Amino acid sequence: MSDVLPDESRIAAEIERLKAEFPKTRELYREVCALLFFRFGITPTANRLYQVVKRGSMGTPTAVLGEFWTELREKSRVRIDHPDLPADLQAAAGELVATLWTRSTASAQTALDALRTETEAEKVAARDAVASLQAELGRTETALEQRTSALLAAQVRIRDLEQARAAGEATRRALETEIERQQDEIGARDRALVQAKGDFSSELEKLRASADLAEERLRAAEKRALLEIEHERSAGARLRKELDDAARRAEIQALQTQLGDARHRTGVVEGSLEALRNSNTTHVQELDALRLQLATTVANQSPTQKRLRSSVETRKPRRAAPKVATKKRSAS
Repeated sequence: MSDVLPDESRIAAEIERLKAEFPKTRELYREVCALLFFRFGITPTANRLYQVVKRGSMGTPTAVLGEFWTELREKSRVRIDHPDLPADLQAAAGELVATLWTRSTASAQTALDALRTETEAEKVAARDAVASLQAELGRTETALEQRTSALLAAQVRIRDLEQARAAGEATRRALETEIERQQDEIGARDRALVQAKGDFSSELEKLRASADLAEERLRAAEKRALLEIEHERSAGARLRKELDDAARRAEIQALQTQLGDARHRTGVVEGSLEALRNSNTTHVQELDALRLQLATTVANQSPTQKRLRSSVETRKPRRAAPKVATKKRSAS
């Protein structure tokens, strides 16, 4: 075996190739033992095997290494006991194998003890690390649970906030739409208000002009009405005067008609009176003569004679009355 250290990179490359070729752990350890011992001239140890392979537990490379040396010793004995070999060569080969076996076993036992000590220390450290990791894992799990709960709560809160944000966004869009609509309506109302103000101003001016004209017309109408009232008053007074005059004229006409009738009747009566006066003169003497006769015969007079007497007596004052009336008419 060479004392020169092999290239570690070559050993690592070969071991990687063996890992791909031999997936089973025990077969891989056995091939690595053969690789180190026969190709690179390195006496394999359990610690060395575990360091380069890093599979299984620490007992696996130890068991595989023991099987490797046992198989190698048996194969060596077969070759040594071969009848074709000389006796001295067989003795030398046996001594070499025995020496190799003793040294390998001692080296393996030393390495195994060191590996056991190292393994125990690593086991204690690993146990402490596992306990620490378990405690840390517990704390981590507790924190993780807390964080998970907080995360779930945060997710729920986020979902609620997203829903609220979506609702708020929809409300905002609806409000923006409503604001735009209100602004459009306000703009339209402002324009309509400006137009209405202009129309109202124009209409107000027209109304003022119409009111002024109507006021002037009203004053003129009042003047005309006052003139007409005054005219009507004058006409009424004139009509009342005319009515009074007409009434007086009618009354006068009636009185004149009555006066004419009365004068006609008076003339007739006067003619009659004149005739009576003329005849009265002739009958006075007769009446005087008859008075005596009547006085004596008054007791024996007939009703006809009484009526005649009464008629004669009543005619005398009637004859005197027209004279008085005629004088009054003449005076009027």
